[in-house]
Amino acid sequence: MRRTTGAAAVLGTVAGALLLSGCVAEDLPLAAVRVGQDGKPHALIRPCGDDRIEGLGLTGTRARDGSGRDLSGWSVDDTLRTGDASFPLFDPPADWHAQHTGTQHTVPAYTYRLGFMKGEFNYEYSVTLTFRTADLAKLKPGRVWADGRAMSLGEFEKLAEDSC
Repeated sequence: MRRTTGAAAVLGTVAGALLLSGCVAEDLPLAAVRVGQDGKPHALIRPCGDDRIEGLGLTGTRARDGSGRDLSGWSVDDTLRTGDASFPLFDPPADWHAQHTGTQHTVPAYTYRLGFMKGEFNYEYSVTLTFRTADLAKLKPGRVWADGRAMSLGEFEKLAEDSC
């Protein structure tokens, strides 16, 4: 039997509850990645207002093997009130107590997913940002990858604000 991460288990439980209740969480573009001045990928998350979030994590999987196994990344088991956050992609803030899995750097053959959901009673939104190393390599200075495309940091901030 395959072992799942805490974030995957939380997401699965919430998705199941939402399907059974007839409610569907809206997927909002509240996460982005960029390449920092240090040349390493950085994550940006923008929860709505002071919402608590849960299921926060990063997974890297090999697209071709179809296993869905998390070969890279991290997950946070706790519900957090993070506010806007920016951090190195593979080094989330220590006080989040992230549990790391596998390789802690980008791998060209992997597809990455950075995500979380509103961690309050109604789970009205979730966030899933999907990207590959090639997407990051195409980013020019001052640009981020969000909502399936490259954009300026200002465009992302407006997109996130307008989505809440």
